[in-house]
Amino acid sequence: MEYQDFINAVATRAKVSTDQAAALTATTLETLADRISAGQAEDLAYQLPDKLADHLRGPRGREQATSFGFEEFVRRVADRPNIDRALAGPGVIAVLTTLREAVTRDEFQNAAAQLSKDFWQVIEPVGAGGGRRPGS
Repeated sequence: MEYQDFINAVATRAKVSTDQAAALTATTLETLADRISAGQAEDLAYQLPDKLADHLRGPRGREQATSFGFEEFVRRVADRPNIDRALAGPGVIAVLTTLREAVTRDEFQNAAAQLSKDFWQVIEPVGAGGGRRPGS
């Protein structure tokens, strides 16, 4: 999936502008990189365009994930200065759902296995929202 296609999908799902979708995507991917192991973040990054992958990579200097649930994840996204707090929840869901469509099923499941079950309850099923998964 190309960068602009990813951003457009997030914008459509979250019902926000593409500028807001880009900010939500960057912040959500950076927060995800804090939540999963560095190796898993790199594996996801490898399947994304550089403009998206760069948010999963970075000077985090750790291999272990920081454990926190979905509500804390959304709070961390909402606390960022360039994010509208009211859009954080729907934005995170839109980004994670779009990420699910943008990478292979196995890679997404490997990353999601590091997340608590409350994440699975909010991510749209594959196919919801109109995207098509690679290899399906």
